[in-house]
Amino acid sequence: MRILAVDNNKDVLSKLSAFIRKHHPEAELYCFDNSPEALAAAREKEIDIAFLNTVLSEMTGLVLGTYLKDLYPFINLIFMTDDRADAYEAMNLRASGCILMPASGKAVDRELKELRYSPEQKNRKRVFAQTFGNFEFFVDGKPVAFKYSKTKEILAILINNRGSQTTNGEIIAYLWEDDGDPEKKTSYLSNLRQDLQNTLTRLNLKDIINKQRGSMAIAADHIECDLYDWLSNKQKSRYQYLGDYMNQYSWAEMMHAELDEISYSFE
Repeated sequence: MRILAVDNNKDVLSKLSAFIRKHHPEAELYCFDNSPEALAAAREKEIDIAFLNTVLSEMTGLVLGTYLKDLYPFINLIFMTDDRADAYEAMNLRASGCILMPASGKAVDRELKELRYSPEQKNRKRVFAQTFGNFEFFVDGKPVAFKYSKTKEILAILINNRGSQTTNGEIIAYLWEDDGDPEKKTSYLSNLRQDLQNTLTRLNLKDIINKQRGSMAIAADHIECDLYDWLSNKQKSRYQYLGDYMNQYSWAEMMHAELDEISYSFE
């Protein structure tokens, strides 16, 4: 568990650190007396819990909390304030809790015991790939809008290949078959790969693609997918295969036939 603590007052920060270590000696604790350094650290390491004074220099604790929430939707934000108006605004950010200053060990302990997001919720996968029917890609429950339809199709190809490295040449064959000049398609693919990278970076999902020189693969253990669950659990799967698979892509027919064969074996 990683805990971030941010307060301009070093004495307050020292006491807060002691309170946290008393109740969570095993936690990785990161303490900062300024918000920019705290945010920079949070971009390097995923934070589970953040104690933030609402009054900070450079950017307020509420603004810092908003940035942290964008980075990690299931972060537990605990604000510290002596202003009840700030406390009200903190709860509008769906904070885990709020401590009225001066903070006490009892208050810190209470907030650590009553977190909004449990470890089970936090550890659930943010990404769901729907392959049965039309292919869709959801992050935090919302479908992702891609700039180019073929960027989305590349992601579908990688998911269809279930973690196997897929070369640029293979991706080109999937996307265009024998249509057009391969050299021009290589340049186009480079642009699509960059668009995919930009999209995933914006969603803080850089780690779901395993890249090698000239090839890519989906990090299958980083996503939830109806296909993967069904292949693993068959009739016990939470998802049902009803004879439709990535309907919008002609290249999916081979996998479609394989799924049909598996489905017929159940009967």
